[in-house]
Parts: sequence; C-alpha cells; structure tokens
Amino acid sequence: MLNLVSASWESIKSRPVKQNRIIAAIDMGTNSLHMVVVKIDPTLPSFRIIAKEKETVRLGNRDLATGELKPEVIDKAITALRRFQEVAKTANAETIIAVATSAVRESPNGQDFLQRIEDELGLSVDLISGQEEARRIYLGVLSGMEFDNKPHIVIDIGGGSTELILGDSQEARSLTSTKVGAVRLTSEFIHSDPMSDAEFKYLQAYTRGMLERSVEDVLANIELGESPRLVGTSGTIETLAMIHARENLEIAPSTLNGYQFSLKDLQNWVYRLRKMTNSEISNIPGMPDKRSEVILAGAVILQEAMSLLGVDSVTVCGRALREGVIVDWMLSHGLIEDRLRYQGSVRQRSVLKQADKYHIDLEHSDRVALFALSLFDQTQEILHNWGVNERQLLWAAAILHNCGHYISHSSHHKHSYYLVRNGELLGYTETEIEIIANLARYHRKSQPKKKHENYRNLLSKTHRQIVSQLSAILRLAVALERRQIGAIARVECNYNSNSQQLQMLLFPCQLDDDCALELWSLDYKKPVFEDEFKVKLEVNLKGSPVNKI
Repeated sequence: MLNLVSASWESIKSRPVKQNRIIAAIDMGTNSLHMVVVKIDPTLPSFRIIAKEKETVRLGNRDLATGELKPEVIDKAITALRRFQEVAKTANAETIIAVATSAVRESPNGQDFLQRIEDELGLSVDLISGQEEARRIYLGVLSGMEFDNKPHIVIDIGGGSTELILGDSQEARSLTSTKVGAVRLTSEFIHSDPMSDAEFKYLQAYTRGMLERSVEDVLANIELGESPRLVGTSGTIETLAMIHARENLEIAPSTLNGYQFSLKDLQNWVYRLRKMTNSEISNIPGMPDKRSEVILAGAVILQEAMSLLGVDSVTVCGRALREGVIVDWMLSHGLIEDRLRYQGSVRQRSVLKQADKYHIDLEHSDRVALFALSLFDQTQEILHNWGVNERQLLWAAAILHNCGHYISHSSHHKHSYYLVRNGELLGYTETEIEIIANLARYHRKSQPKKKHENYRNLLSKTHRQIVSQLSAILRLAVALERRQIGAIARVECNYNSNSQQLQMLLFPCQLDDDCALELWSLDYKKPVFEDEFKVKLEVNLKGSPVNKI
C-alpha cells in the first residue's frame, strides 16, 4: 500500500533549487594539471561539473642532479594555471581551490614554485601530503560511486605516486600513498625502445616491492568474509579502460564511469605494450596524446597492485582528487553535514539533479515514483522476483520518465530515453543507465520490441526482462497519476493465483471524485501489464460496488 512505503532514499520528497554556487578545483599532479569547475546545489547537496581543463606539464620531469623542478616546466605550469584562471573567471567561479601533490612535495624548490604562483597569479596552492591526497581521492570517489556500505579498495595511479584506500562509505579504514607513479617509473627505469626484458623484470620487481607495505595495510583492515571490489581512478586506468573498450566494443563508450576490465585483460595489454615501440603505442586507438610515453609503467603498477591484492577485476570511477577537493570544501563550509550523508544518497542526488536540469514537475514525479514502488513491493515474489537494485532503477526512471518534455511534448518518451542515456547520472553503471533510460522510454506508447535500437542495446536477456516488466509497472503508476493532481491516495493489490487475477483497489483522496480519467487510463494501459505478467487485472474504486475495468 502506498502509505506504507518506508521513508527510504527513493521516497524522500524532492526540493526545488534555491541557490547555486560555482567553484573551481585544480589538481597539480606529477603528469598533468587538471581543473574542474562545478555548480554546487546546496539544497540537495550535490554538484555538477560545468567545465574541465587539462594540460600535460610533467612536473615530475625534474632535474636529475638536484631533484628540482625545471625552469621551463615551471613556466609551462604557470602559463597553464593562468589559462585555468581565465576559464574559471568566465564561468563565474567565486573561488579556486588548488592542491599540489608528490612532484611539488618532493622538489627542493617546490615551495618557491608555489610562492611564485601566488605572487604572479594571486593563486594560493595547498601542498598536501600523500595521505591527505588519499583522503580527498576517497571523498571524490564517494561522490560519484555507490558503495552500499560494502568495502571497496580504491587505487589512484598518478604520475609520481599511487594511492591505495580501503573504505566502505564511512571513515576510510586505510589511506596509503606510495612513491610509484607512471612518470616517475618511466623516467627511472625505461630507457630502451621497445623496453628490454631486463628493464621490464626490474621495473616489475621494484614496483611490487614498493607496493607491498601499502597492500599489507589494506589487507590487514579487511574483515573476515569480506571481498572488496577494486575501483580505479585517474588517467592511467581511464586510458587502459578506453583502449580495452575500443578493442572489445569497437566503439568509445560515452562514459568510462562503471566500466570494468579483468586482471587477465590487463596482463595481456602489459605483454603487448612491452613489445611495442613508443610510436606503435601512440597509434593504439583510444590512446591520448602524451599518455603513450608513460602508459606501460602505469599498467605495470596496476597489474602488480591487483596481483598483490588478490583481485581479478577493476571498475573505473570518473571522479578522484579534483572532485574530492570540491567535497572537502563543501564539508568545511557546512554544505554537507558529514561524508556519510553525502555518500548515502549518491544516486538519489544525481537523479534529482537531472530532474531539476530538465524542469521536471517533482511533485508529480514523486507521486508516480511512490505508486511504482508500491506496485513493485506488492507484486514482489508474486509476479516478479526483482530486488533492491532493480527497485532503485525503477524509482530513478519514475522520477525522470517525463524529462523528454524538456525537448518536445511530441514523442517525449523517446526524448526521455536520450536525455537519461546521455545525462550525468552518477553512482550507476553504463548498463544501469541504459536500463533506466529504457524504462523511461517505455512508460507510454509501444511496449519494448527487439526491433527498437535502444532495446537492442541491452545485450543481456535479464536486462531486457527488467525493462519489459518494470516498464509495465511504471505504465500503471503513470496512469494512476493521470490528472497530475494526486487524485489517488493509495493502492491495494491482491492476487488470486487460481484465477491468475490481480485485483487493484484504488482509494481516492476525495470521496466524491469518480476518478474517471484515472480509470480510463488504467484500462488503456493495462494490456501491456497483463501480457507481460500473464494475469488479468481488475480495478475497483473504493466506494464503487462493482467498478470493474
């Protein structure tokens, strides 16, 4: 029954946006300088990335004799930072938060470099420790991926260091940073083209030895019976995911967030890369400019870490240190009560952000979502056996089903598919986003058909079944809210297995309301539901003696 739906994250009432703040975050890494500009919605709270910038500067390419940052590299970095400032200013950012990591941290002239930045640009840069870097990476990953209070290991391979983190949505259990990075190892150990067998064996042994202490710390904090998932962030892992996807899917995925590849796949790529020249590596489809020079060392770091951790796959998260800097700023400015609240509803906040973006009537969508969840719960283990995750996908689709009106009323269900599929839904895998988009697509008009390209995009029979069955439920939920005024207060369902009949009793908000339009809409939409679940649907309005449909 609708009024018995628990007050979970799916059923929390949405709130309209009242205020937005724009800030920028810069990560001065060993390999590249990155900036994100975000719009913060403090009422949810969440943020949306509105601009990104990157410049490969190679701060890690330091003077071999002194260990200092080279003058030409410093000049290039300051030029890049000046450009970043202009971009942030154009985007109306109220402040820029900047952090520097291992390359600057380890350079004798690192502090002088930061002082010059402040003198010339008026930009204050925080120099952070390896563990603080790990903490902020953890916050960044939490802002973009659902952990469900289960343990996850995060690996971030940078140019000069690798961070390994163990956490489960709460305070991190282990925060480690090791001085092995793609740029650092390339400059120290790779001197031939292609790499010699002797160099490779030494690189592999050195990397393994350096990572052992961090891995031991992580493993020591894993409790008996836990099997943490490995999450990978930043350039090396994103590049490996991209070249893997290009080769296996023959297309570049719209987002790498949630993309997964195995240790076996990685080992195969390491073997291939070590036999290639720099020129051959640079021509691999999906290989970014300048990443080819350091990708082998980065791949070896990931391979050795996965082997030591005993994990057989890695899942990509598109958020890391830069986004963690944003979250940390939000925490320190009182925009988030604590990181648990922030992480606990990554999916919910992301969906509501999209709803706001496309001007969805949230009161109407909330009612549709509550009806959908009520029908889901009352028919669970009777007509279907879907669980918590599928319930959450149904909620997301119910909230966003009408977003296509943002483009046009005509065929708005098809526009809804496009907007959901190409929107920035965080905390979901590519497959889950495809399912949500398809559910929104089929809330009206034609039921799912194999000739539809969007339906064919679901490669698994199980995923197609989720869409077929849950979209049939969503259709009824939309019908129950036909006038968009909250005419129906709640619904009770009873199933007769002998007659294979589902009885649906509607309770109107107003006793004198005959709910004729809702009843008509249910009559119009029920054939898809009946066909999908092989039942006969009988609808009665409370107060009407025999109001069969």
